[in-house]
Amino acid sequence: MKNSKLKSLYTYRWRICLIFILLVLPRLAFSLPFTERVTLQTGLRLIVSEDHSLPFVTFQLIIDGGSRIDPPNKEGLSYITAKGLLHGTTRNTAQHMNNTLDFLGANLSSSSSKDYISVALKVLKKDLVQGFNLFMDAITQPVFPEDEFRREIQRTLGAIKSVEEDPGGLSEREFLKTLFANSPYGHPVMGTGESLDRLTRNDMISFHNTYIRPNQAILVIVGDVSLNEIKKDLTGRLETWIAGEVSKVSYEQPPVSSAKTLTIDRAITQANIVLGNLGPPRNNPDFFPMVVMNYILGGGGFSSRLFTEIRAKRGFAYSVHSAFDFKKYTGSFSVNLQTKNDSAREAISIVLAEMKKIQTEPVTDMELEGARKYLTGSFPLRLDTQAKLASFLAQVEFYGLGDDHADKYVSHIKAVTKEDVQRVAKKYLNPGAYTLIVVGNLKEAGFRE
Repeated sequence: MKNSKLKSLYTYRWRICLIFILLVLPRLAFSLPFTERVTLQTGLRLIVSEDHSLPFVTFQLIIDGGSRIDPPNKEGLSYITAKGLLHGTTRNTAQHMNNTLDFLGANLSSSSSKDYISVALKVLKKDLVQGFNLFMDAITQPVFPEDEFRREIQRTLGAIKSVEEDPGGLSEREFLKTLFANSPYGHPVMGTGESLDRLTRNDMISFHNTYIRPNQAILVIVGDVSLNEIKKDLTGRLETWIAGEVSKVSYEQPPVSSAKTLTIDRAITQANIVLGNLGPPRNNPDFFPMVVMNYILGGGGFSSRLFTEIRAKRGFAYSVHSAFDFKKYTGSFSVNLQTKNDSAREAISIVLAEMKKIQTEPVTDMELEGARKYLTGSFPLRLDTQAKLASFLAQVEFYGLGDDHADKYVSHIKAVTKEDVQRVAKKYLNPGAYTLIVVGNLKEAGFRE
C-alpha cells in the first residue's frame, strides 16, 4: 500500500511538472544571461556569460579537432589524445592533478566527438585562478606518459568490446559506419581494435601540436565572473597559448541512391533496428521545421506517430524514437527501436509507411500545436545549469548559428507551419533510399532461411 501511494504521488508530481512545461513555460519571457564575446590576438574566440546565482564558474572549451580528422588507419587518435590531456602535464603528474581537483571540489574532464574535442572545468569562484591554471596546463602542456597512453588504449579496447556485446550499441555503430561509408564521419570516435594498435605516443604529440591551437578553439566561461575579471586574472595565461597553422581537412560525402541493408545474427530475443538516411548540416536554415517534424513523427515520446502505431496500437516495441543528428558537414536521420524478432519486418514496414505518410499528408492542427508547445516550453530546461548553457553557447558559436539563436528559438518554432513540416519531410526523409541495420536472430526475424 505504501509503495502504491508513493507511486501515485510521483505520478501526480510528474503530471504537474509536465503541465508546467507545456502550459506555463511557453508564456514566460526567456532570455540568456548577459553574454559578451571577444576574439583574442591568438585567434581564440572567448564568450563570457555572467550568472551570479551560485559561487561557481564553468569553463567549456571546444576545439575543431574531432574524430573526422583522424588520419587514415589511425582512427581513434583524436579520442585518445583528448583523454591524454588529463594524464599529467609538465607541472603536475596525473595523480597530483586529481588530488588537487579533489581538494578544490572541482571537476575537470575531456572528450572527443565526431566534430570537436571538448575540455570542461567546474570550479568554485574562490579557486578560480588555481583551477584555471590546471585547466590550461592540461590543454597546453600535456606530457602524454607512455604508461598512461598504454592504459588508455586498453581501457578503450574494453569499451569497444562492450559495444560489440551490446546489440543496441552495435546496431548504432554499424548504422553510422554504413551510412557514412568512405567518409570522415564513418568510423567510430574511439576507433577500432586494429587502428588503436597502430597508434603511438608520438602520434598523440603530433596531433596535439597540430590541432590543439587557440585559433582552432572556442572558450565559453559561464558563472560568477565578469569579462573584466577574466581580462584581469586569466587572459594573460590565455595569450601565452600559441596559435599555429592548421591545414583544412577536406570533407566529401558520397551520395546514397539506393537502399542498403546490413544484418547481424545474434542469439537474442529482441531485434535491434536502426533505419535512416543522410541529413543536412547543423547550420541548415530548415533546422526548426525539421525539429517540429521529427517531434511529430518519432521524437515526441508517447505522443509521436511511431510510438502510437508501433507501441500503443500493436505492442511491438517498448520504445521507438526518431532523431536528427546534426554535424558540421553532413548529419543523419534515424529511427531506433527494439522488437521481437518475429515482428521485425512488420515494424520496419510501419516505420517506412509513417515516413511516407508525413511526406504526403499534412499533419493535424493538434499535432502541430502539441509539438510547438513542448519544444518551446522545454527549451529553457536545456539551459538551466551552467554546464548546459556553456555547452549550448559553444556549439552555437562552433556551428555558426548566430548570436541571436537562443533569443529567436521560441519564435522560430512557433512560426513553423503544417506546410513547412510536409516540405521538410519530403526533402530530408528518404524512405526509398534508406540504410537499415538489423541485429537479432535473423532466422526468426525472416532475414535468413
